[in-house]
Amino acid sequence: MTKLTGAQILIKVLKQEGVELVFGYPGGVLIPIYDALYDADIRHILPRHEQGGAHAADGYARATGKVGVCIGTSGPGATNLVTGIATAYMDSVPLVAITGQVQTSLIGGDAFQEVDITGITRPITKHNYLVKDVNDLQRILKEAFHIARTGRPGPVLVDIPKDVSVAVGIYNSKLSDNIEIRGYKPNYKGHIGQIKKAVELINKAKQPIIYAGGGVKISGATKELYELAKTINAPVALTLMALGSFPPDDKLYLGMLGMHGTYYANMSINHSDLIIAIGARFDDRVTGKLEEFAPNAQIIHIDIDPAAISKNVKVDIPIVGDVKTVLTDMLNYVKEKEHKEWLKQIDVWKKQQPLTYNQTESGPLKPQYIIEEIYNLTKGEAIIATEVGQHQMWTAQYYKFTNPRHFISSGGLGTMGFGLPASMGAQLGCPDKRVICIAGDGSLQMNIQELATIREHNIPVIIALLNNSYLGMVRQWQELFFKKRYMATDLVKNPNFTKIANAYDIKALKITKKSEVVPAIKEALKNKEPYLLDFIINREENVFPMVPAGAAVSNMILGGEN
Repeated sequence: MTKLTGAQILIKVLKQEGVELVFGYPGGVLIPIYDALYDADIRHILPRHEQGGAHAADGYARATGKVGVCIGTSGPGATNLVTGIATAYMDSVPLVAITGQVQTSLIGGDAFQEVDITGITRPITKHNYLVKDVNDLQRILKEAFHIARTGRPGPVLVDIPKDVSVAVGIYNSKLSDNIEIRGYKPNYKGHIGQIKKAVELINKAKQPIIYAGGGVKISGATKELYELAKTINAPVALTLMALGSFPPDDKLYLGMLGMHGTYYANMSINHSDLIIAIGARFDDRVTGKLEEFAPNAQIIHIDIDPAAISKNVKVDIPIVGDVKTVLTDMLNYVKEKEHKEWLKQIDVWKKQQPLTYNQTESGPLKPQYIIEEIYNLTKGEAIIATEVGQHQMWTAQYYKFTNPRHFISSGGLGTMGFGLPASMGAQLGCPDKRVICIAGDGSLQMNIQELATIREHNIPVIIALLNNSYLGMVRQWQELFFKKRYMATDLVKNPNFTKIANAYDIKALKITKKSEVVPAIKEALKNKEPYLLDFIINREENVFPMVPAGAAVSNMILGGEN
């Protein structure tokens, strides 16, 4: 037992939890905590906006599998974290957000920079805490990390009033890591009876499909997914969050499904007689019109979160448990299958409507070509972070991900401004990897101030900017469904991004021709420092295939040459 201040207890617990890096922005009520950080063996990165810090901690967590940590002061500092916390919540990312709070005697009195951040974040955190007694702080912090990383991961917020951070309390260095929280007992082992029922359906199915989501990545179950698919010869379609969880060159791979998924993935799920949903949540971007989703299929759903099962789509065989654990058990019972006719039909769909584009020597730059060249020149080994919009979907379609933690993108919340700070968090977490942020000109400007953080710490992120001077995805919808009435989407007065990069002392190139693409990417890759590549792309290029909002996934707009 040792007597320490609340701030010192915080540092002790961070070290005990293996935290090596935090992203934080100081403020008045955080000064005691920052004074303790001054002597701590923990690297602190100062973002230029708290939202950037939250996204950076998120990117770090996605790339490493560890818990990300961000810190914000009371009031506006805390509220600036909210979008980042919500982003992590929607995509099941383990995050601990630490906020400063006014002293306990002032809470509820509208004090300077006071806000009820636990009330605000209750719907977007797995759990949150307001610490009122310094002697509760160690337990609460350990619970926060336990909740963030176990079960279905997610963000936990701990709000620490200033008087708690300066008060002296008891720190127990021998406090057990075996956290017991009443009412919180994630179920990792799937019910064997349910697993056997699922296997019966799998063994009888003629046209099965595996629909795998981000839970495969979180559980570390890519090997088990592969073994199941190869054993039963079932095609595999991935969600945006699962990209990299199945070999992209395997004959069973269908690519991404849903709104901007491949034609053959959507046709396969629409004609299947059995869907094996693994760590996925049947969100609207995947299902399209619910009444017409997979009309002839029975559904097996494996997920660690019981609340996710039958939430959107009623399933036939629910299995609550950790994906890796359940699949390991399932592999003991499934029989080898062939499904020759089913796979032959899928090959026909693949040949009928492959992903395609036409990049001419003298025509405008196609974003698909740029992404394919990034893939070729990195040999698929780079960690790719994206902003949100058309470029995100082109990346999902044309970069062949072979590692599930090499694709970092905001899926559920669709947060513009995510990619740049997330890429710096990923790079700091994986210093031996090359990290590339594929961005749109609209998204990049939402957290462009993080170029200063990137430069200060010489974080060698490459920013591949697909610049069409539009809010591209909204413009695409306006073109297709609103008679090209382009309202508030034309960014023709965009700044000179290369000059902005140079102002931050970051090297930059502007690329307008096909012949310039490969040399520019090579130049950026050979430099172990930040680099911005401003690719001026075809202004009205569209993302196809596309399922219109509210339509069935079989009702795709296949598009054509722009």
